[in-house]
Amino acid sequence: MLRIATRRSALARAQATQIGLALGGDFELVPMATTGDLHPDRAVEAFDTKGLFVDAIRSAVAEGSCDLAVHSAKDLPSDPVDGLTIGAYPRREDPRDVLITTDGHLLASLPSVATVGTSSARRRLQLLRVRPDLQVLAIRGNIDTRLRKVADGELQAVVVALAGLRRLYTAEELGGVGPLGLPLKAVTLEPGECLPAPAQGALAVECRSDDAVTLGTVAAIDDTATRVAVDAERAFQRTLGGGCLTPIGALAKIDGPKIELAGMLADPVRRRVLRQTATGTVDAPLDVARDLAKRILQMGGDAMLRTIEAQVRAGHAG
Repeated sequence: MLRIATRRSALARAQATQIGLALGGDFELVPMATTGDLHPDRAVEAFDTKGLFVDAIRSAVAEGSCDLAVHSAKDLPSDPVDGLTIGAYPRREDPRDVLITTDGHLLASLPSVATVGTSSARRRLQLLRVRPDLQVLAIRGNIDTRLRKVADGELQAVVVALAGLRRLYTAEELGGVGPLGLPLKAVTLEPGECLPAPAQGALAVECRSDDAVTLGTVAAIDDTATRVAVDAERAFQRTLGGGCLTPIGALAKIDGPKIELAGMLADPVRRRVLRQTATGTVDAPLDVARDLAKRILQMGGDAMLRTIEAQVRAGHAG
């Protein structure tokens, strides 16, 4: 029996169950709390550590109390961990973000000065780039909690990942009365409006590097196109060198032998957003990622990263 480490949230357990079933169904979920889960009232930016939502899970696999971990790939720090490896990236779900309202508003049609909730600086800065009049508020909590804030009128909209909605709710719920039976409607945000986080929509199955049996088992669900895209997006993030809280977006599109990688870096204080694209071949995704990162840095990203680093240091010192 495979012991699968996972966060305790409904979404995390749904994702881990999906992987367990894909691997044959003989599995046990081992839910646990990560550093980020233990402090639900603190803004993500307040933490001075990487891997907020994967630390305890990774430790369980490394120590041998679990055989593998199922992560939302976007939560993984871009730097590898000694003794652990990504054994599989299953086929990716739609990586885009969605705008949730009661009336099915597009981003452009939201009322003036509408209140929009998100936990992500990446999303906040891109929303303000398109609609600088919006009041974008920081929120924490699981997807259910965020959706209820809109249904109860506390917020006029929230932005969440489409992949999470699809893994938690049926197509009928998303296309009919709404998730949780609430009068909510979801409108997809296109990458031109809001570029996703690197690896958003993908799951990462992490195992011990020396566990040949488990690695051989999970290899059956590895999707080559997903791995190429995620490797490129994560390499772009890693090459930029920003911290885990730096607002970075990336999305790779694969068309036969070609890959196009779009990337974004933003300054949370000045609200400046840098966007660029690079193209190449699928057999050299890391070259494309490095080329894209170089372009962003030459556009002013180098100075922007130094500013962000100084802001983070000042915030933790305070």
